[in-house]
Amino acid sequence: MGCLDCLPAVLRLDYPAFLNSYWAPMKFAAIFPGQGSQSIKMLSELSASYSSVKHTFDEASEVLSLDLWKLTQEGPESDLNSTENTQPAMLVAGIAVWRVWNEQGGCAPLALAGHSLGEYSALVASNALVFSTAVTLVAERGRQMQAAVPEGKGGMAAILGLDDEAVIELCEAQANGQVLSAVNFNSPGQVVIAGEAEAVDRAVDAAREAGAKRAIKLPVSVPSHCELMRPAAENIAARLAEIDIQMPVAPVIHNVDAVVRTDAEGIRSALSSQLYQPVRWVDSVAELKSRGATQLIEFGPGKVLTGLARRIDRRLAALCVFDSESLDKALAGCEGDGI
Repeated sequence: MGCLDCLPAVLRLDYPAFLNSYWAPMKFAAIFPGQGSQSIKMLSELSASYSSVKHTFDEASEVLSLDLWKLTQEGPESDLNSTENTQPAMLVAGIAVWRVWNEQGGCAPLALAGHSLGEYSALVASNALVFSTAVTLVAERGRQMQAAVPEGKGGMAAILGLDDEAVIELCEAQANGQVLSAVNFNSPGQVVIAGEAEAVDRAVDAAREAGAKRAIKLPVSVPSHCELMRPAAENIAARLAEIDIQMPVAPVIHNVDAVVRTDAEGIRSALSSQLYQPVRWVDSVAELKSRGATQLIEFGPGKVLTGLARRIDRRLAALCVFDSESLDKALAGCEGDGI
């Protein structure tokens, strides 16, 4: 949904004169980060300037009977990093920034996507999911993921410097009858693996021997997006069957296959499958570009997806919005009504 209003005011009146010129308005896709981008004091500066940030957290806190704003601002960090808390906190953070964007006249995206948990934020932003429903859903998602695998029994690691097929083959060779697979295709040469802890350890050692630039275990207790999460997926599927899902007002690219879904059943299936299938982020970004996006704007704390976008395709402009300065920079080239 590129819009005429996205043009700077000085050019908008003369827009027809530019139709056949070299210049074209920027078309953007909205992207939302997932677990791992959280930090103590996140969005504190933006909240000082825009009251809707705190109001969004208050709304979610009432739903969960948990003071999410106090947790994100004061910690303790160990509680914020607990999966069942991190997931609603990150969803709320993304939507808080998204609401500020719309209040300030940010234009509507032509498509949206979110990395793992961020897919729920994208669905809220596209009006497919009601915010309060999504808050309770992702909190349950976090609890189910934590319960699916006893702490210490699963693990994840980032492999840098090997291509996708090499990592897939490495996982197959090192599984030895245990669960081990490539689960996040984040950018060329950056793949995350997950599975049973011993298998992940073997794969890390093997990756180093195979010439990986880096192979490092991640400080997580939940091995996301692998077969160990199937029990959690089944429980979340049952919960999804109970909630109302509307047709998104803008296309949402789903992690499992980089495909857009417009029907409720298709969206439910994608969200439950996402728990035990890989995040195909490289393919998702490619799909956003194929739909006409020339810029990606990341809504939420951190710059993780912005950095990945630059590694995936340097021809795509990428910005992150998490404080007043970054918001003003993103708004400067985009005026108009949001979703």
